[in-house]
Formats: sequence, structure tokens, C-alpha cells
Amino acid sequence: MDLRRVSGPLSPSDREAVRALAARATAEDGVAPLDEAALLALDDDGAVRGVHVLADEGDHVVGYAQVDPGGEVPAAQLVVDPGARRRGVGRALLEAAGDGPLEALAHGDLPAARALAEAAGFVAVHELWRMARDLRHPVAEPVWPAGVVVRAFVQGHDEAAWLAVNARAFADHPEQGRWDAHDLRAREREPWFDPDGFLLAERDGTLQGFAWTKVHPAGELADGPVGELYVVGVDPSAQGAGLGKALTAAGIAHLVGRGLGTAVLWVAGDNAAAVRTYRNAGFERAGTDVRYARDDARGASEADGATMGA
Repeated sequence: MDLRRVSGPLSPSDREAVRALAARATAEDGVAPLDEAALLALDDDGAVRGVHVLADEGDHVVGYAQVDPGGEVPAAQLVVDPGARRRGVGRALLEAAGDGPLEALAHGDLPAARALAEAAGFVAVHELWRMARDLRHPVAEPVWPAGVVVRAFVQGHDEAAWLAVNARAFADHPEQGRWDAHDLRAREREPWFDPDGFLLAERDGTLQGFAWTKVHPAGELADGPVGELYVVGVDPSAQGAGLGKALTAAGIAHLVGRGLGTAVLWVAGDNAAAVRTYRNAGFERAGTDVRYARDDARGASEADGATMGA
């Protein structure tokens, strides 16, 4: 096995190989090994963050790790080909990701990922919950605070205001809170992006909060299409008035209007206020991702980390 570190954009052939590798792992494990940000970074020639590590056996890519150094603690996502597991590929990728503090997120909390984490000297420090809701059940009408008006996102007009509110709403979340115009534009270019499902709540023309929805195509999360409450945020100056609850209800109603049967979201397991809001809206815990960290990185960051394959 040979390891390659690439600090710039991947070649087209390497991008194709990594996507094929991730697809094989998804089919084997029932959970995607690379998150949206990592997949976007594969094709992002202008990205300044990130290092790629590829494990080759002959002409085949059998392992891949992506390291994002942009947070307080570097965060790696990695995947190992199902046919190359239990041969030390995952351990080698973690070691090649760099010395010192490092975080990793295991999607689905699979036994193989737990074993790899333990063998590599990582400890579990944080849970990210996937919550789901049956959209065939009744949906409550949103109750808006006085003076709030809701409209759809307008591309080319609302980006700066949204980025400012997103940064304030997620100031304690080093991943979501550090999104910039480049990150937002990358998602606006995605096939799933729909401004009609990106709801903005304003008072007197000033953005107060938002509910951004997404629709996953059939076969990605389930046999049929699945809706997602992608990001729901409220400016700190507008919190405490029920706006988050109303935005959640509006996002659900939009997904119902799309004819979808299921909605999902991801939320930090220790965010009691958010979990309570989503449970009150009919969501229940349906899966768990576990963030691991090396002992010297423990507690240093609450950012989402990386996917681990065995």
C-alpha cells in the first residue's frame, strides 16, 4: 500500500476514484462515509482548506482521508474500501492525517469505526443525532412573532445578510459558524438547491432567522426522496420569542408541500434546547454519529469532525 498526500485540487481521475470508493462503502455499510462538505471539496479547485490522503494498492484507490485544518482542531474524514478493511488502511490514513490534535466523526456509530478509533488512540467526545419525522402525521401551523414576515431567499441579494446572521446564530459552532461566501455559493450551485425552500424571516426588513430545507433524491437516504431541515437559525437578538419553533414548523410544512413522506435533520446530541424543539415538532432520534478525538484534542472543539471507515 502506498500513501499519497495532495495539498491542492485532486485530479479528475482521483476525484472519480474517491467517489466510487465512497459509493462502495455506502452500499456495504448503509451509511455515507463522506459528508456534504467533503464531497463538495473534492470538486472545488478554488478551495484553500484541506489536505487529501489517498491509499493506493496498484492502480486502485482503497482508502481516502480528507483533513480540514480550518477549525480549532483539524478534522479528518476517511473511508476504506470494504474489500481492503482489517488490513491497517484506516490506521495508516489516520496517522498520515498529521500529528497532534485531530478529530474524526464516525457516521452511524458502526462497530468497525469504534474499533478503529480505539486502536488509533481516539476517544468518543461528542454525539451528532440524526432525527426523523413522518410527514404523513399532522403538521402544526407556524405561529410567528409579531411583525415577522416570511419570504423565500433571493439569489444575488440575500447572501451577505444571511452569512451575517448565520455567523451570529452559530458563533459557538466552529464549522457552521465559519461559512463564508465561497461555502454558500458552492451550495447554490448544487442540483438540490431551491430558493423557494430557503425561508427567511424578517422584521422591518431586517433578517431575524431562517429555515433552509433540502430534498435528498431517491436512493441517497432511502428508497424514495427524503426532505431535510438543512439549517435552522435565529439571530441572537431575536431568540426567546418562539421564532425557532415557527421556522421549524414552516420548514416542515414546505417539505410536506413537496409531497415528501419523511423529513430528517442533524443536531448535536447535547444541544438540549434544539433537541426539545425538534421533539416537540415530531422528530425522534433515528441514528447517531460519534465524534472522536485524540486525547490531546479532547474537548478542544465542538465542531463536527470526520467519517471513519474500518
